[in-house]
Order: sequence, then C-alpha cells, then structure tokens
Amino acid sequence: MDAIQQQMLDTYRAARLGEIPPPLPGRHDWDVLRTLRDHWRSRHTLRADDHHHP
Repeated sequence: MDAIQQQMLDTYRAARLGEIPPPLPGRHDWDVLRTLRDHWRSRHTLRADDHHHP
C-alpha cells in the first residue's frame, strides 16, 4: 500500500467514525525541514562559540 492509498483508507475510516481526517501526506514536510535546519544551525553556533572561549 502506498502513501496515497493509506491516506484514502485513513480518511474513509475517520469519516465513518466521525473523526477529523488526517493531514495530507507531505503537508508538514517543509515545517519539519525548517525545524531541523534551525536546530542544526543553533548547534553549530553553540559549538563555534565554545571554541572561542578558553
């Protein structure tokens, strides 16, 4: 089963149970990538600052 088929099945189940459907596949990918980028940048900045202090 691919991601689209899983999405369709999950949406169908949610509709049958009166629940909120799941987000579309890939909807939050950019947010996750931005968060990871910011995390790695902050870690790199902290390490760079550590090298400047005796």
